[in-house]
Amino acid sequence: MTATPLPNSPSQTSQFKFSLVLPAASSHFFHDVYTSFLAPLLPLLIEKLSLSLTQAGSLTAILQIGSLLNPIIGFFADRVNLNFLVILTPAITATLMSLIGAADSYASLALLLLVTGVSVAAYHAPAPVMIARVSGRRLGLGMSLFMAFGELARTLGPLLAVWAVTTWQLEGLYRVMVLGWASSFILFLRLRNVSSRSDKPGQLSVLLPALRTFFIPLAVINLFRNFMLECLTTYLPTYMSAQGASLWMAGSALSILELAGVAGALVSGSLSDKLGRKPILLATTLIPVAVMLVFLNTQGWLVVPLLLGLGFTGLSSTPVMMAMVQETLPDNRSVANGLYMLFGFLLRPIATLGVGMLGDWMGIQQAYLWASLLSLLAVPAIFIIFRKPSPAQ
Repeated sequence: MTATPLPNSPSQTSQFKFSLVLPAASSHFFHDVYTSFLAPLLPLLIEKLSLSLTQAGSLTAILQIGSLLNPIIGFFADRVNLNFLVILTPAITATLMSLIGAADSYASLALLLLVTGVSVAAYHAPAPVMIARVSGRRLGLGMSLFMAFGELARTLGPLLAVWAVTTWQLEGLYRVMVLGWASSFILFLRLRNVSSRSDKPGQLSVLLPALRTFFIPLAVINLFRNFMLECLTTYLPTYMSAQGASLWMAGSALSILELAGVAGALVSGSLSDKLGRKPILLATTLIPVAVMLVFLNTQGWLVVPLLLGLGFTGLSSTPVMMAMVQETLPDNRSVANGLYMLFGFLLRPIATLGVGMLGDWMGIQQAYLWASLLSLLAVPAIFIIFRKPSPAQ
């Protein structure tokens, strides 16, 4: 099979190349389906290893430590074709995450997640740049497809994890790693000629003004939004279990939420191409808080439409922010993306641990309430980042 060569001329790259966007975007599914195992299995890991909520939250934080490598990987990805990382990391991540059920201590589990974090960073730094290069002027749509596949992975991943441990117990989870190796083989056939390298890498000095005017406000937005996002992802199965739900129901709740996130991710980026990034970013920050307040006071089957609303609005802002990042530094897209991922992954553990500590202190339902209210502090930063014309606008 011969892969389609990557277009390089400006006239070509202004077009949306669906035949290249689709396989590159679908690699997000093959990778993230395994990183989504941790949240639905947390109740079982907490029981098996006698973990506190703070320790459980720290596992997600440990998984993010590899993000320190994102800017470094991004720097080289702008200058050297690192598409092999996008091809190989689904198999590597699948192997590591499929072994978490065999961990017999907090330390061994933490080590597995630490190494997985390096694999995650190696994938996420170059992958969005491959999407941007073949999306042309429809960058928001390209980022929407990329994130939709990621959300689809987080929709099916919890179901795959729960099915595997129900069938083979935690210790038998390793059997599903074969899917990751198969996916890397398929990605090799489809992506081996798609480059992650910039045609003309720019000077890194442009990062300095962008840090002050763009990346720092964006980091503030992510910091406060992460409190809500951790409630919707990491702690949702734990919250549902605390409300009396079974393991299957808790895992299904996360899948329902992520499925709605697929639709939200598909819509938000494309919509921001037409309406602008600012109104969509504001809507995806404010609406989830209102829905969460209703969710916390709802029981029974009515939680299902609320989970759909939370997923559609709360998980749909990332394509918009990633499009902004790619537009801000078009000649250093891998570095820009690596920096964005670094800030995001370093700030997320603050929210993860924060929600866990609040849950240990006042109960998980009150932790959900305060985490939702904290996310509103992202609104002033949204106005700051758009207060004057910039490439991101």
